[in-house]
Amino acid sequence: MKTEKIQLEELTCPSCITKIESVLSKEEGVEEAKVLFNASKVKVIYEEDKISGKHIVDLIEKLGYVVKGK
Repeated sequence: MKTEKIQLEELTCPSCITKIESVLSKEEGVEEAKVLFNASKVKVIYEEDKISGKHIVDLIEKLGYVVKGK
């Protein structure tokens, strides 16, 4: 298992939390996805042999969020 904190541009609405967590949690290999709203970060625990960090970032960006420092 790998834990990664992904920094996003500013999150502006609480519904962002549900949207991101829902999409990531449905992916095979993602054990946990938690949005840290005040810090504009997404904490993801995942199995590296089933999903890559790049794929997780791609999913977040497809939702319309900007990932910092990728």
